[in-house]
Amino acid sequence: MSANAILTADPRAGYRALKEEIDAAIQSTLDGTGYILGEAVSKFETDFAHYVGVEHGVGVNNGTDAIHLALRALDVGTGDEVITVSHTAVATVAAIGMADATPVLADVHPITRTIDPAAVIALITPRTKAIVAVHLYGQAADVDALLTICEQHGLFLVEDCAQAHAARWKGAMVGSFGHVAAFSFYPTKNLGAIGDAGMVVTRDAALAARLKLLRQYGWEKPQYSIMEGWNSRLDPIQAAILSVKLRHLNEHTARRRDLAQRYNELLKDLPIALPIEQDHCIHVYHLYVIELCDHATRNALRTFLADRGIIAGLHYEFGVHEQPAYRDRILTGAMDVTERLARTVLSLPLYPELADADQQRVVDAVRSYFAQRT
Repeated sequence: MSANAILTADPRAGYRALKEEIDAAIQSTLDGTGYILGEAVSKFETDFAHYVGVEHGVGVNNGTDAIHLALRALDVGTGDEVITVSHTAVATVAAIGMADATPVLADVHPITRTIDPAAVIALITPRTKAIVAVHLYGQAADVDALLTICEQHGLFLVEDCAQAHAARWKGAMVGSFGHVAAFSFYPTKNLGAIGDAGMVVTRDAALAARLKLLRQYGWEKPQYSIMEGWNSRLDPIQAAILSVKLRHLNEHTARRRDLAQRYNELLKDLPIALPIEQDHCIHVYHLYVIELCDHATRNALRTFLADRGIIAGLHYEFGVHEQPAYRDRILTGAMDVTERLARTVLSLPLYPELADADQQRVVDAVRSYFAQRT
């Protein structure tokens, strides 16, 4: 890969932009007295939970663990079914399996590409215990419809906010609606660590207390387990880094939205489907995902861009229900939209540090591809 390649996401650029602050935060942690949990973790837990608009945050090792432990805290387990989507990172479904529950996969809405409430209703059985709603690409799922379904059927709502830090639904941030919400701070996320990190947030103090037991062997006090638990603790160095980045999240979100609007304006006359932001939502564009007319066109455009040093991503090339590890272990409904998207979507480069000139280079290359086809 050439030195001037434009990546789909570039966490190194995020570090370089805040290098002085991040280095100071790391050094402060190294000079401290606690290298497991401790003050840096507690501070970030509180600050991030309050940023989302809830009272409690429990830092864990990664976003997958956040979903897993959220389900465990809700007593979801063997014999229970959990409805989520196939058009997602496999981590969402893997976490349900880690909780010993059965994943049941629903199709997504063709416009928002998030979980389709109508598809959810068709999959509810007496064994259904929870819905994991993925706020995909930075766009909120239909929270109102999902909450109504949960209330009508006595289900838990777990929000998977891994791609939606700072996204809003009708004025409130995602992560503030469900019984619990899971966040990933993987390096490429809108709020990204320099390594793995995650958090569960909730309004429920009892759930937060249970989560703190589950993340550390069920310890009520050191070396004394009152329940079965795991080892999934947020690292204090990552917490310190994230505290720095949280201070800049609003400005970085604004930059993402500006870049997305510029793409929208410069690509609107081409034969591609651009992202649509619902009127009552704030889309935070974790990914800028376009949809091409067919599989061959998507792949040809991706190759055309790569030949010019522009790396476009596939999110996602295969639905989870199509993957060998899960094909025989999950229950699904019809997957017409999911399977179409897997063949036709393409993620163009977008991250806060993307220079205007580099974005223009991406736009020019996309336009050149369609120009040479006419």
